[in-house]
Amino acid sequence: MAIPNVKRFRPFCPECKEYFTVMAVLPKDTDVNVYLKDAVARHDHKAFQESKQQMFKIRVGQQKQKRAK
Repeated sequence: MAIPNVKRFRPFCPECKEYFTVMAVLPKDTDVNVYLKDAVARHDHKAFQESKQQMFKIRVGQQKQKRAK
């Protein structure tokens, strides 16, 4: 079940040169551009790159072995 007032933003990080996802609940009177600029400034580049590497990691030598009958 989703939270109804959560907004998804996709700001661009100039250091990583990629877009990343930020999901947030913002008050009505908040300036979205200021929030996104702050989110890009707080973005953890190293953790973002490591998580992308883990998602596409290729495992070698750990294939499932067939059981002989």
